[in-house]
Amino acid sequence: MKLERSYSANPARVRQIWTHGLRSARGLFFGSWIGVAAVLACGAQGPESEARAQADEPETSQQEASVSVTGPLATLPVIASAPAADGTVPSLAPVLDPVLPGVVNISVQGVTQQELPPIFQDPNFRRFFGTPEPEERPFGSAGSGVVIDADRGLILTNHHVVAKAKEITVTLKSGEKRKAELVGSDDEADVAVIRVESDGLVAVPTGDSDALRVGDFVLAIGNPFGLGQTVTSGIVSALGRSGLKVEKYEDFIQTDASINPGNSGGALINLRGELVGINTAIFSGGGPGNIGIGFAIPVNMARTLMEQILEYGEVRRGLLGVSIRDCDPALAKLIGSSETEGAVIVEVMEDSGASRAGLEIYDLVVGMNGEPVRSASELRNRVGLEPIGTQVELEIIRDDKRRTIKATLGERQQEARASSEPKAPEKATPLHPSLEGVVLRDRARGGGVEVVEVDPGARTPLRPGDVVREVNRKRVRNLADLESAVEGQNELLLLVERDGRVLVLSL
Repeated sequence: MKLERSYSANPARVRQIWTHGLRSARGLFFGSWIGVAAVLACGAQGPESEARAQADEPETSQQEASVSVTGPLATLPVIASAPAADGTVPSLAPVLDPVLPGVVNISVQGVTQQELPPIFQDPNFRRFFGTPEPEERPFGSAGSGVVIDADRGLILTNHHVVAKAKEITVTLKSGEKRKAELVGSDDEADVAVIRVESDGLVAVPTGDSDALRVGDFVLAIGNPFGLGQTVTSGIVSALGRSGLKVEKYEDFIQTDASINPGNSGGALINLRGELVGINTAIFSGGGPGNIGIGFAIPVNMARTLMEQILEYGEVRRGLLGVSIRDCDPALAKLIGSSETEGAVIVEVMEDSGASRAGLEIYDLVVGMNGEPVRSASELRNRVGLEPIGTQVELEIIRDDKRRTIKATLGERQQEARASSEPKAPEKATPLHPSLEGVVLRDRARGGGVEVVEVDPGARTPLRPGDVVREVNRKRVRNLADLESAVEGQNELLLLVERDGRVLVLSL
């Protein structure tokens, strides 16, 4: 599987997709598959079977046929696709008619530097031939956008749609083209705001993405493959998707409504015609198009970021000052917690909002501002939406007891200071027989001891890049702490960070 943002592509690459059956405009989607499922759900026998057989007989005078259903499907009306007496058929057009003018096509022109071949990075080549200047090449791309404020001419889209743009052109549904200016963007959440002349614009009403449920019907509107405005339909397949490594802050709505290259920045709407998401990325099976797995940024998240962009021209996120990881049964046992969901604090930065509030390593964060926290990404997203200086109320579990702590979010400068610290010297001398063949060094950013190299013959589960945080429940901030912790110990229980996960390794 390949995860990619839904960039524009050549229209010739468009592939025909399977479309859903007839659907009503107000929440009733009717397709033959529902009828089949309903009949199977009946499981009728005896007299009920005769009734079902009689229902199968054609009646020319009947324009609308219904199936009597028992069990879980009893609440789903099943209506045949024949036209009603007045000739009308179920349609989503009444939902879409007021929304479509508010979804626009965006075309971008810019200049990008061509990446030099690897040979030009070779020191010997540079020594004799010098370093050539990268060539600049013009580029063009296309995407979509949603009119979020018609009076001010504000359009919400994705950062990657307008990144490095020299010229942005917006095409309205009427075909009219207008030049746009970039108000600001946030590459970490992939949100951008552009502005055009407001005359005649129509805004898309905003819904509440927090009210979405898995199974809700949604419609995706955008400009796939540069074809022009296109509508597809589907359901909400999942909520709160993260860990996809598309953006730094992820809380995606997953949908099977077709989102193809060029749909980025377009609208995901509910059946009330309200904007609930901004289409952003797709899973592709190595091909150019959709395979039924698309992702959208929740509109509540996008609007919060937009407000900061309008005020500052950028998103100024507050910093709690902790490193966090998902809790799992093994980690919960290590920290002595009966709860297995939440965000475990594995590092607290000095002179941060977290340290001043009294947060500690191994605190399990299970709530923020009265809402549950089920994972590290969920806490990261919530904190990332709050501006500098905001006070947040965290519900934590420490020593298997719940308590509430209030912390004030600080600036992110301390993160930059930490990353500028020089690398510490490496230590190849084994500190313990179980660490034979492992080269270690102090980790400059965030503390801990980093595994630099592992001898191929070493019998150890450690890998290069691992960061040792604790040994036998003792905190390890540097090599000196590690040496002290392993002294006189026969067995070692290591708390290790690896590729964004927290592992407990026994040596």
